[in-house]
Amino acid sequence: MTSSDTPYGRIPVAYHAVTPDLPLGEATLAVTGANSAVGRELLARVAADETLHCSAAVRRPEAVDVLPRSPRITPHVIHYGDPASLQTAFDGAGCVVHLAGILFEGRTSDYRRGNVESTRAVVAAALAAGVRHVFFVSSVGADPASPNGYFRSKGEAERLVAESGIGATIVRTPLLLGARTAGGQALLRDASGASVRLLGGGKHRLRPLDVGDLCQAILRCCRQPESGVRTCELVGPTTVTYRDLVRQTARRLGRDVSIGSTPTWLVRLGARVAGLIRTGGLTPDVIEVITSDEAVDRNADGELGVTLTPLAESIDRLCEAGGSREGSA
Repeated sequence: MTSSDTPYGRIPVAYHAVTPDLPLGEATLAVTGANSAVGRELLARVAADETLHCSAAVRRPEAVDVLPRSPRITPHVIHYGDPASLQTAFDGAGCVVHLAGILFEGRTSDYRRGNVESTRAVVAAALAAGVRHVFFVSSVGADPASPNGYFRSKGEAERLVAESGIGATIVRTPLLLGARTAGGQALLRDASGASVRLLGGGKHRLRPLDVGDLCQAILRCCRQPESGVRTCELVGPTTVTYRDLVRQTARRLGRDVSIGSTPTWLVRLGARVAGLIRTGGLTPDVIEVITSDEAVDRNADGELGVTLTPLAESIDRLCEAGGSREGSA
């Protein structure tokens, strides 16, 4: 493996495979953040569909090991500071699906670097590779004028995609429910004990979306990309407080959980104090994100051709997957 000097340091760039020639009519896509929960669910669908091929972009060589194995999936190790590695991953793709991003900042990455500059690099590489469409997964609440650093960075990233000159679908998503999603795993933890204390008592109102429904929207857009740019919100079919979501999940697990409340203001205060001595983690911005109401004016499920999974079915799938992982541990 060779390396290249970039502003991000010395990085590997030679781990890639050439995407094979594909028969006319097959859909080709490139996915950033392919080892994420959404990425792995999406790749599982690609692996099961002979009409699809995917370039799966990850940032670390070891991340390749968690990807589904299929002749229709070609792994690429990329770095956002190395345009050549991105362009190689995107060559031949009709649609780039940009999943990569961060909610929790750390010592090595902040919102600007992880959400904005990475998107800038993806857009530039997509233009250079002649990509026809970009599907960008954003967040409900994204706004370039938001005082919240996370929401602001997602809004700025949306603007980069919208103003790129490439056809684009920008989809803002809520809490995602799936076996590997951060939201799904947190929900299982909260619902699995005898008691739990939730921020603000879990009174914030959510529109949980099954991760499979998001993948359905992504693949439909990749198969039938539209010209121009559209920004929309795709949320689940049911409005529910997080408190009630925990209760429903606990019942499905056969548990009776006692739910208490931790004052949100107190946790924010603690996060501000902790921020004086460390970077990232549970910051006031993160607390605001995870306790915000997921209110939307219009759901884009019809526009995107998605049949939404009922919330009860999403909870069933989540609990079954959680039980399978425990049994194999």
